Amino acid sequence: MRRSRVAVAQIAPILGDVEKNLALHEKAAREAISQSVNLLVFPELSLTGYFLKDQVTSVALTEHAPALDVLRNLSHRVAMVVGFVEEAPGHRFHNAAAYLEGGEIRHIHRKVYLPTYGIFDEQRYLAAGAQVQAFDTALGRMAILICEDLWHPATAGIAAWDGAQIILCPSASPGRGLGQAEPFQNASTWERVIRAYGDLFTCFVVYANRVGYEDGACFWGGSEVVGPTGQALAKARYLEEEFLVVEVEGGALRRARVANPLLRDERLELTLQEVQRILRARGGDPG
Repeated sequence: MRRSRVAVAQIAPILGDVEKNLALHEKAAREAISQSVNLLVFPELSLTGYFLKDQVTSVALTEHAPALDVLRNLSHRVAMVVGFVEEAPGHRFHNAAAYLEGGEIRHIHRKVYLPTYGIFDEQRYLAAGAQVQAFDTALGRMAILICEDLWHPATAGIAAWDGAQIILCPSASPGRGLGQAEPFQNASTWERVIRAYGDLFTCFVVYANRVGYEDGACFWGGSEVVGPTGQALAKARYLEEEFLVVEVEGGALRRARVANPLLRDERLELTLQEVQRILRARGGDPG
């Protein structure tokens, strides 16, 4: 893993307007290039907005859509993670995030956990992804988990066990519950979760949340970059747009993994054995 400058574009996407959101992305990418940023991370569904409902099919893009050409071209100068609705083969629509580098899309993660509680209704309009997989980049090995994905500890574990040095989490988290130091209760929960994952899995975690209002919901921002001992390296403001930049370096990762060799000692065969036992007990197919 090489030393890199990582930026989070904490923006307020415009619901259903891909063209205007592309302009926001281009502006942020050019700002990143001017600041010698190596990796720029946008929030969940940054090209479309979040509460799309019946607009899903009209804003969806395929992996090779010409609309993404401007971002592909800019990725020669700055790698980036972009959130969008992907129209996959068979006309399946996914809440997805693409990693662009060197003029092409190198990896797409399709959100695995689609929330259906409270104000959320993603599973009504979108298909769930079926894979959590780390991937190699010029900056190091990474994995993408989209918002709700990170609330399930097994996904972060899979990413780390697959070699991820950086876990990227694009998010569109509406505020829920009354906070104390934070504006909402779930903001403090998010902060505990990502700091714990950085510490337990000895990896960097980049949390990119959006701001703004949609459908009566307030997105709280507070994007954060956490180091491999769980410390916050940089923190964006709540409720306001911000361009957050921080340096990450492989030496910190090495020191954390030498001091805390949990990944070295992980017993994946035991995990597999016990998951299969639990599935059998529930009447499921252990595979």
